[in-house]
Amino acid sequence: MDTVETALKKALAIGGATGVAIVDFQQRRVLGSLDHGSGLDMDKVAYGDSDVMRAKLYTLELLGYAPDSVEDILITLDGELHMIRPLPRLREGGIFIYLVLDRDRTPPLDEIRQHLRALEPLLEL
Repeated sequence: MDTVETALKKALAIGGATGVAIVDFQQRRVLGSLDHGSGLDMDKVAYGDSDVMRAKLYTLELLGYAPDSVEDILITLDGELHMIRPLPRLREGGIFIYLVLDRDRTPPLDEIRQHLRALEPLLEL
């Protein structure tokens, strides 16, 4: 099984997850995605959140922070959480995991982060 597909399936197994994508934000391209009720157009996710990721890295650079200081970007909506998690070793190359979660069924954020950290080695080969 392809490592991107494996990572997507494991991410979608996180409690409350309804959608996941692995995105190359330099290319604004979805490398893979799975959906289980999010209803999102992952191509739009890739395009829009690529700009979010680039803007945050640019702002951090202006403030003197290292690009690897971003653990994740959390967007809180009425019924959902959207998490953008750049891959540490591929941050300059531009890869992030985009996870959509149902707020009512979401485990603690630290637990979600642990799950996503565990997926990173699959994607950094």
